[in-house]
Amino acid sequence: MSKNEFKNIKVLFVEDEDNIRINAISYLKRLFDEVYEAKDAYEAFEIVEDKRPHIIITDINMPNINGLEMIRKIRQKDSNTKIIILSAYTKTDYLLEAVELNLEKYLVKPIRHDTLFPILNSCVEKLQNKGKNKKYFSENCYFDILNKNLYKNGKLIKLSNKELDFLTFFCENANTLIDYETIQSLVWKNSNMSEDALRAVVKKLRKNLPENCLENFSKVGYKINII
Repeated sequence: MSKNEFKNIKVLFVEDEDNIRINAISYLKRLFDEVYEAKDAYEAFEIVEDKRPHIIITDINMPNINGLEMIRKIRQKDSNTKIIILSAYTKTDYLLEAVELNLEKYLVKPIRHDTLFPILNSCVEKLQNKGKNKKYFSENCYFDILNKNLYKNGKLIKLSNKELDFLTFFCENANTLIDYETIQSLVWKNSNMSEDALRAVVKKLRKNLPENCLENFSKVGYKINII
């Protein structure tokens, strides 16, 4: 698989040992365009919320919150991110816990290219599975979550960054009512979400989506419907 096929994949590497993290980031940047690093779970949580990486590679033994506890918290909101665990240990308890967290692989350090690369390759292939990444609103209108592209009648529809953020989040949580507070927190993030700003985004999106695709629930929030 070429780097071109890796280009839209975001990777987060979590490791508290500086030398290991620096070497790993250098290696990953040769494969992926967007690589993020964290030295502990707290930094990782911020990056997950802000950047939404497609693949997370993490150590288990870290200060304050270990890797398994971190993954457990991430899995409360996200079951799709591909997660690979690195550890210096093969403790049975760790292995049993890891199985429950829907991991791609549990690898014992030290990690070599010929061990890690096939797993990364497999993760990318799964992420690029068209059936999962294309969310259809009708037979002729769909959103490609991975590449953040909206197509209607075979044509690419140009959207603003905020419209793309909104549509991506709602497609990741399709057919689910999302309340205003969650929209503010996860779509607008650190910026202010006024009623006018939200309505403007919704109005523009509705012009490019099938009728009744994006539903409003008065004083509660919105829901997007896919087929």
